[in-house]
Amino acid sequence: MTTQLRPLRAATRSSPLAQLQTALVAALVGALPSGPAITSVLVDTLGDRTQTANTPLHRIGGQGVFVKEVQEAVLRGDADFAVHSAKDLPSRPTPGLVIAAFPLRADPRDGLVGSRLVDLRSGARVATGSVRRRAQLAALRPDLQFFELRGNMHTRVEKAAGFDAIVAGVAGLTHLGLEGHFAERLDPAVMLPQVGQGALAVECRTDDRATVELLTLIDDARVRACVTAERTFLERLGSGCDLPVGALAVMVETGEVHIEGLIAALDGSTVVRGVGIDGAALAESLLDRGGRVLLAR
Repeated sequence: MTTQLRPLRAATRSSPLAQLQTALVAALVGALPSGPAITSVLVDTLGDRTQTANTPLHRIGGQGVFVKEVQEAVLRGDADFAVHSAKDLPSRPTPGLVIAAFPLRADPRDGLVGSRLVDLRSGARVATGSVRRRAQLAALRPDLQFFELRGNMHTRVEKAAGFDAIVAGVAGLTHLGLEGHFAERLDPAVMLPQVGQGALAVECRTDDRATVELLTLIDDARVRACVTAERTFLERLGSGCDLPVGALAVMVETGEVHIEGLIAALDGSTVVRGVGIDGAALAESLLDRGGRVLLAR
């Protein structure tokens, strides 16, 4: 074990949720023997700068729009490590950086604010910025009307009054103490979450061995195994939040990781879904069963 007493700088987005997540990681590091103090380096990302726009994220840049500038701050040496929502990280590693820890995973499910799914009237207005969420809901309820939703979690909850329902990640609202707004938490059998949803990823420079060794001490092996399986699934597909792809891995009592994944048409008319014990193999199976055609579209 490396003893590291100098304060460390954590790069993070400036949103309330991102700062809270960074505080959670800082508390874990601070609880280590001789754990260093952590200061935050706030970074505005492309995704943050366009939060009030109606342009869908997948048209702005898809997966990575909330992490690129944060990663660059670490690579420049302006920060020692970065705290991300794991779902925001591209599935392929960023040169010069390593994910040293997946320390926490909260509830990975999606939820509805405003109404339960069964109570939504025919033609109900549902807002979500995610094509994955839209496709899965459309597969269940082709009658629903979908609208774009952007903004931080507080803003999204405020906008809920303008629709019959909005879709939000359970973990995000729970971290912010807003879980009381949920009308329903959707079972993964109804809606598979985004890869890495609910998990935190702590990234640092590959050549900063002292920081890598320190952060490894807060890594959760079970979370790492599950999120890695999901990211392997996504990497094989070569896609991110710009396509209707979802996955969730769990570790069973034997210590084996089981993963469920799906690829869907944008309008929900076709959903290819399956389970497996290997992310890459599951991706290949879904591609062979029609997923390749869906992604080509």
